[in-house]
Amino acid sequence: MANTVSRDALVSHLDQYLDSRGKDYGPNGLQVEGREEIQKVVTGVSACQELFARAREAGADAVLVHHGLFWEGMPRTLTGFQYRRVAELIRGEMSLLAYHLPLDRHMEVGNNAVAGRQLGLRRLEPFGEHDGLPVGVKGLFPEPVSPEELVERCRRVYGQEPLAYLSGPEAISTLGVISGGGQREFYSAIGEGLDAYITGEVTEWVMNVAKETRTHYLAGGHYATERLGVRALGEHLAERFGIEVEFIDVPNPA
Repeated sequence: MANTVSRDALVSHLDQYLDSRGKDYGPNGLQVEGREEIQKVVTGVSACQELFARAREAGADAVLVHHGLFWEGMPRTLTGFQYRRVAELIRGEMSLLAYHLPLDRHMEVGNNAVAGRQLGLRRLEPFGEHDGLPVGVKGLFPEPVSPEELVERCRRVYGQEPLAYLSGPEAISTLGVISGGGQREFYSAIGEGLDAYITGEVTEWVMNVAKETRTHYLAGGHYATERLGVRALGEHLAERFGIEVEFIDVPNPA
């Protein structure tokens, strides 16, 4: 039988472990309060009604996500789809915990550090900034890889075909990685002279900038590039507290 941990102890540990300081696009930490004792946590990428309903069916006491319920510019009323989401949590007496940029930047379980290691990078360092704090990683390949090999590694790590603008050098030695919607940090990769850059999304201007600067650009999918961190964080919690943790995938091709 799995152990239990108090809700407050779990939140306190996550706040400290992930260093949830700094400006973000929404609140990090406990967003909806559920039962006080937690035996099972369901992890997922994005807060949504399907995830919450499946977590309730799985017997979760808490749900831990990367993309929470509340964001800048959203209505502040719990009506419509937001009410239906919260109703699922309340129906199951489940807490909701969300960590956005802190889970991108973390050098152990963060989306980008995990991806960097799985892609084969060494000498990982923080890369890119938001409000004075890093959001991604950069690193070196022990041996240069070809553009085709980088595409294959990206496909394997993220589980789907990346959109790739392969305009850079034939031998790729340096790579920057920022999950999600990191299009504008492409300029940081160019400014630092990196051979290639991986993020989740792509915008119209990227193709020509990649071509004119001879820098590879790969978009692995916003959702796909942000599955890694929350899964790794769940494994950390299972080991740390001895609680049951289950990842629930709600695939999104974007």
